[in-house]
Amino acid sequence: MVVMGRVTAPYGVRGWIKIQPFTETPGNLLGYKPWWITGLKGWEKIEIDQARLHGKFIIAKPAGCHDRDAAFVLKGREIAVPRESLPGTEAHEYYWTDLIGLHVRNLQQFDFGKVVNVFETGANDVLVVQGERERLIPFVDQVIKEVDLATGKILVDWDADF
Repeated sequence: MVVMGRVTAPYGVRGWIKIQPFTETPGNLLGYKPWWITGLKGWEKIEIDQARLHGKFIIAKPAGCHDRDAAFVLKGREIAVPRESLPGTEAHEYYWTDLIGLHVRNLQQFDFGKVVNVFETGANDVLVVQGERERLIPFVDQVIKEVDLATGKILVDWDADF
């Protein structure tokens, strides 16, 4: 499963939920069906009666969710789609989920650790790398020299003292 968003809050009093999409374009999540949601026993398929873009968020009406209390139970849960439902990537394009867990080394072979998260700053994406300490490494061409998904490694031009 690839996490595509998170339920942030109920929306209104009739069982709608507000979702923060993690997609590059907020409305992209609307193009995927079915959605899956984290539950007590792992991922559970969730049927959506209606959904639409609302600013930078998505509001959705899950089937069987009829009031604010039922919607509130979903707050904080992640929304995902199966990996195979995503389109392929172009050269030098990566899904964030593919980067998490990769080992990061610099040109001098210093081992920074593993990518534990990726986030967007507006200007560029940033790798959160955890090793002997946490480092934030910008995911830009000047810094990222090679991403090898097959071997699980990222080569960076980044000083070990940063």
